[in-house]
Amino acid sequence: MTRMNALPTTASGGRELVAGTSLWADAWKRLRRNRLAVASGIVILGLAVACVVGPWLIAATWGYDEATQDLAYGPRPPSWEHPFGTDFYGRDLLVRVLAGGRVSLSVGLLAAVVAATIGTVYGAVASYAGGLVDAVMMRAVDVLYALPYMFLVIILVTMLGKSLVLVFLALGAVGWLLTARIVRGQVMSLKEQDFVLAARSLGTPGHEIVFRHLIPNTLWPVIVTFTLTVPAMILQEAFLSFLGLGVQAPRASLGALINDGANQMLVFWWTLAFPGGVMAVMLLALNFLGDGIRDALDPRMRQ
Repeated sequence: MTRMNALPTTASGGRELVAGTSLWADAWKRLRRNRLAVASGIVILGLAVACVVGPWLIAATWGYDEATQDLAYGPRPPSWEHPFGTDFYGRDLLVRVLAGGRVSLSVGLLAAVVAATIGTVYGAVASYAGGLVDAVMMRAVDVLYALPYMFLVIILVTMLGKSLVLVFLALGAVGWLLTARIVRGQVMSLKEQDFVLAARSLGTPGHEIVFRHLIPNTLWPVIVTFTLTVPAMILQEAFLSFLGLGVQAPRASLGALINDGANQMLVFWWTLAFPGGVMAVMLLALNFLGDGIRDALDPRMRQ
């Protein structure tokens, strides 16, 4: 999808042809002009790098890891030796927060990928099929929408188990409903376009039309929904871990650390302040970045 810029008049009175620009190039320009979104992207990138490299670097430099306990050392407030302090079991809180941030980001991203994949395929198939198939499939979505989202996740986690893989599968398996509705609406407006009619007239199979022609043209709303789904999934994982149904000890996640800190905050304030602060920064940055990407990809914002 491209647009032609205005054709300026040359000195000889003719028209000078200016190269068109694509939707993605325009979106990238608009995103770069959004300083808050750019700053949020830098923050998320920095957090991701710190969460991936930080635990390994701290272990190699100071010898701290997320699991080794030192009961004799016990909980200590922040110091030069332990910038985030130590928890009740004498473990360095900085390395546990970084390791927990890595788990939370991984769960959020993978669960959002699962939700986006299921929702995109489901919505596109329902809309393209139309008629009774569409009605039945979307009524199923309405029924699931009527049920409490977290209630379904808790049931799936309880039935399937508490492993990390099953957590993001459970979150993604019930987080695709909004994406399905959005994609269905997009496909409804696309399936009567000339390029789809031409593909039908050439005898192109329906599944090929859906996956090669319709779904690629719904990518921008899917991307926007994806960027806003990631922080929601991170928050849901934190809630599950807070209830004891998410990431299990000795593995850390931000939700599990916040749960531990909430039980000790009146005495050991740092065990709640630092995990909670990192999660707040992460969620705010992800939401600001998602809003910026949404505005950048919105066709109504094109000039």
